[in-house]
Amino acid sequence: MEEGTKGKKTIFIGGIGDDVDETVIYEHFAAFGDIIEVQLPPAPANPSKPTEIKHRGFAFVTYSSPADAQDAIDNMDLNELRGRVLKVNQAKPMKSLQPPDGNRAIWESEEWLQEFAKPLAQSGGVQGRTAQRAPSGEADEQANNEEPDAMEE
Repeated sequence: MEEGTKGKKTIFIGGIGDDVDETVIYEHFAAFGDIIEVQLPPAPANPSKPTEIKHRGFAFVTYSSPADAQDAIDNMDLNELRGRVLKVNQAKPMKSLQPPDGNRAIWESEEWLQEFAKPLAQSGGVQGRTAQRAPSGEADEQANNEEPDAMEE
């Protein structure tokens, strides 16, 4: 099934109570067309009550045709199911877990790294600055001649 088509055939049902299961949803929504799938996402497990299985308060129903899905939306949105008002609309695809490029640090792109990043020996860290000030032999002598407790200002 194509991703674009699936979105038009799948509806979101929000606001369902704890006493509602897949069978109840199937019974109430089958009147609008052939149902392919009913999904009731489970809530995170409660370790103190391992036998208790709860859902997250919403469900997804996939119909065989977009017209059936639209009929269900038109007829069931803001209707009541076991004392709770339902919110029924077109299901939207999940947002990607990867942030858009606008929120990434600039140095995460390969192009930036190739253009601006230098090898560690050339990067100009403390050792690189010391080596630039004095020839290599003098830098070692200065490091060895300094008192261990001396502080720089």
